[in-house]
Amino acid sequence: MTGATAAGLCGFIDASPSPFHVCATVAARLTAAGFTELAETDAWPGSPGNYFTVRAGSLVAWRSTDEPLPFRIVGGHTDSPNLRVKQHPDRFVSGWQVVALEPYGGAWLNSWLDRDLGISGRLSARRGNTVEDVLVRIDDPILRVPQLAIHLSDDRKGVSLDPQRHVNAVWGVGTGTRDFVAFVAERAGVDGADVLAADLMTHDLTPSRLIGADGELVSAPRLDNQGTCYAGLEAFLAAPAADYVPVLALFDHEEVGSTSDHGAQSDLLPTVLERIVLAAGGTREDLLRRLAGSMVASGDMAHATHPNYPERHEPGHLIEVNAGPVLKVQPNLRYATDGRTAAAFALACAQAGVPLQRYEHRADLPCGSTIGPMTAARTGIPTVDVGAAQLAMHSAREVMGALDVPAYAAALQAFLSPA
Repeated sequence: MTGATAAGLCGFIDASPSPFHVCATVAARLTAAGFTELAETDAWPGSPGNYFTVRAGSLVAWRSTDEPLPFRIVGGHTDSPNLRVKQHPDRFVSGWQVVALEPYGGAWLNSWLDRDLGISGRLSARRGNTVEDVLVRIDDPILRVPQLAIHLSDDRKGVSLDPQRHVNAVWGVGTGTRDFVAFVAERAGVDGADVLAADLMTHDLTPSRLIGADGELVSAPRLDNQGTCYAGLEAFLAAPAADYVPVLALFDHEEVGSTSDHGAQSDLLPTVLERIVLAAGGTREDLLRRLAGSMVASGDMAHATHPNYPERHEPGHLIEVNAGPVLKVQPNLRYATDGRTAAAFALACAQAGVPLQRYEHRADLPCGSTIGPMTAARTGIPTVDVGAAQLAMHSAREVMGALDVPAYAAALQAFLSPA
């Protein structure tokens, strides 16, 4: 059994405000469990063992064996919609010192207003003739995107937010501009003059917590998709290499299409799988044979039926929190699930002793997608799209069921190591 708990998920999320921090959190857990980090530039060992590799905001981990086994892969993504710092962020507007921000992914912009925001990400700093990446995290409330007063709106029904003009943050008053990147660098212990580039983003500072009369709900930022990162990690750590080689693949940039050097459309996962086979003395033919017997569970969060908007959901497909993992099907391949992969995940849920829910999106509404279809296309491996139910997807703060955390992890563990 996994050690996944709702409290554990809250701690994972609070430790991981950016994709880079997600990888650092996962890497620390793997290292503590006896895994060895491998650099992509090094020769990889041919001996069986527990390994992982990190490429920027993405991570792949696996347990290799002496046997040429097929792979069982749990995939997810490390990024979440948020507000990110522009390259030249410093503004002075009407007596306010302002940091220019812009939305990343499909951020639900109104949810970011009037929140105390911190900063996280990485700085790329000069170290002699080389460049070093430095993780940065500021959990002090230094930024705030202020709402317009109701008295100043045209109809007192709210305002339509312009992502260029209305999501910039105030962080002080006075005359002239301040150097925001230099401020962040100082807090990270880096000389501002040495900063050559910065990947910085905001995060909500309200801690994750259990809510509801009986603590049956999780209120947290970034449940989409750190809910899967956490459940997938717990499942992976509990899954032995038996009939399959278990693999955990967490990708950055899903929220913006995955087209990057370390997104799900990159060569990261195919390259890692090939190197696992080649390092053990296998051939390209061996790789293709192992891929043909493999399967992927693309994990992403799912829409729970909203009590205030039940008409926005497909009739006959009630999705509840604390009612088990969700199998996601979409005939136009926004999800990668087909009959054979759906059956495999249904068997995993039965093996884990957890209920299974089945989700379809309304046909008259555009359906979001996941890393599932692109992972299936890049690797040729049959893929199933799954998740855990939540409300308020892409909001600065989201809600899921506390009991779904261990149930989701148990189903993913059973998928990785079917009985």
